[in-house]
Amino acid sequence: MIAKRPAGNYAVGLDVGTTKVCAIVGVEETGMKGIRILGLGTAASTGIKKGIVVDIEKTVSSIKSAIQEAKDKTGFGIESAYVGVAGGHIKGFHGYGAIGVRNGEIREEDVERLLDSVGAMYIPVDREVLHIIPSGFKIDGHNGVRDPVGMYGKRLEAQIHIITGAVTSVQNLLKCCELAGIEVNDIVLEPLASSEAVLREEERQKGVALMDIGGGTTDIAVYGGGILKQTSVLAIGGNHITNDIAVGLGISFHEAERIKKQYGFALRGMTEVEPKHQRIIDITVTSSHTKRISLDVIAGIIQERCEELIRLVKREIEVHSGIPLGTSVVLTGGTSLLRGIRELSEDIIGLPVRIGIPEKIMGTALVESPIYATGVGLVNFGLRYSTQPELGPSGIIERMRSWVNSLFK
Repeated sequence: MIAKRPAGNYAVGLDVGTTKVCAIVGVEETGMKGIRILGLGTAASTGIKKGIVVDIEKTVSSIKSAIQEAKDKTGFGIESAYVGVAGGHIKGFHGYGAIGVRNGEIREEDVERLLDSVGAMYIPVDREVLHIIPSGFKIDGHNGVRDPVGMYGKRLEAQIHIITGAVTSVQNLLKCCELAGIEVNDIVLEPLASSEAVLREEERQKGVALMDIGGGTTDIAVYGGGILKQTSVLAIGGNHITNDIAVGLGISFHEAERIKKQYGFALRGMTEVEPKHQRIIDITVTSSHTKRISLDVIAGIIQERCEELIRLVKREIEVHSGIPLGTSVVLTGGTSLLRGIRELSEDIIGLPVRIGIPEKIMGTALVESPIYATGVGLVNFGLRYSTQPELGPSGIIERMRSWVNSLFK
């Protein structure tokens, strides 16, 4: 029997990742200062590589399994979701728009007209616009305007951050959801979703860089002055660490993943926290053969790959954002659970680093982990920007407007 849906505004977040598919159901109830999580479903992901669909049948199966578990937990049917998108095909770049103001006082319609003009900019035919986000306005040549509505001027300009994805990759993800019986309310860039779950407003104002290290990708979002400044997706993640362990020790990927999660350190020196007799472990080479290995050897393999990844993130932010690193870094995603990776990130980046866990949530402690940052963020996104537009050119404009309207509130 399918139960009645909950009262209040609710949303489903669907995180289709490289290592797992996660479906989270949340509701925004009157008087609450956060969201209530009603159900969670997860399934192993075997049809995704580096954030991109490589096997439709396997991806559909994983989505169905995660959705079914979420249905079982909540007791009601799920027909639609806000779906996260990532992968090396994601590209963000900066644009510019300008219009004349007809009546002197700037209205929301003028801002929408400005965004419409940017939306009409030439975008390559093989790219799909995912988000167009204002990153600062200028009125009659004066910079630093965050909310121009109600102000007076003759010329309104804006710097715009435009996020695009490869058309084929986006279409394949949408097709998988459709075949799984899920209508896509909107597609959301995963670092934006994770930001919704783990970043604090004071961090966005002072300046913060989000590093969301998943299995196949590392998602980056940079904020300053409360505004999104830059997004990037690197096609490298926790699976690369696992693969290095597998190759370095001559073991299976599955065994390497177990060792990483159970015994992994991102800093060699931190292995000394373990009792001396536990610093040598048995690992399975074949079904009939095991060997003993030092935790220091494992940590050395992990640290080398983590150092490479963190330096890539630092360079990506410094080179492509056009602004210096903010005052802090928030590290989230499954790989952030590696012991020592926070300290290693601080050493390399030279800024305070904290682990980002979804905040302002109620209903279950299960999602209070960096693993679920994207899924919880997608629920947050759906509750905040729930316009449910069509996924076409007109839908792009509607998504832009919902972003802008949210900034003004």
